[in-house]
Amino acid sequence: MAASISIIAAKFLTKRARNPEAVAATFTPIWRSKRGFKIKNLGNHIMLFSFDSETKVDTILANALWSFDKHLMISQKYDGVSKIEDLNFNSTPFWIQLHGLPMKFMTTTVAETLCEPAGQILKLPNAKTEECGGFMRVWVMVDISQPLCRGRMVTLDDNRELCVSFKYERLPNLCYWCGRLTHNDRDCDRWIESEGSLTDADKEYGAWLKASL
Repeated sequence: MAASISIIAAKFLTKRARNPEAVAATFTPIWRSKRGFKIKNLGNHIMLFSFDSETKVDTILANALWSFDKHLMISQKYDGVSKIEDLNFNSTPFWIQLHGLPMKFMTTTVAETLCEPAGQILKLPNAKTEECGGFMRVWVMVDISQPLCRGRMVTLDDNRELCVSFKYERLPNLCYWCGRLTHNDRDCDRWIESEGSLTDADKEYGAWLKASL
């Protein structure tokens, strides 16, 4: 009986064409599949990765987020039957760190409630919301068609407001004008409409969104 094949469909969020050989050279040592994998380039920045182990595919997807050449690669399991054009490449999981949260509020309930505007809260036995010595850490499925959430305001018992900042682990390139992961600064509508008149002072996002691991 032929071995079953498990497939990952991935879309690279970049305008540059990607060479399958270069992609394979990057992910082979990272994914460490015993029998390797095959790549099929479908065009439109979409590639299929075929494995002979469903467990390996599940492990790869459980450890997302993945990027190539600092650009986001959105990945999902593919059944090999559905039309590629029907696949949704609009979301990807991120570990979000919450910084500046007072000790009293460093609980799972508070952290997950604050992260709800950033996306769907994800929970797995080995990926739980946790305190990591000074900040909370939450796994969130983020809609990359929207600007990244930079943080939340918290109202303390004495009615004072406190800003809790979000930092994203393994954050790839993003647009510093609008906070989206779907394009670079120079491809942003804000930049194009400004005819190059925007300055760094106009950027609403920056490298400060990237978490230190």
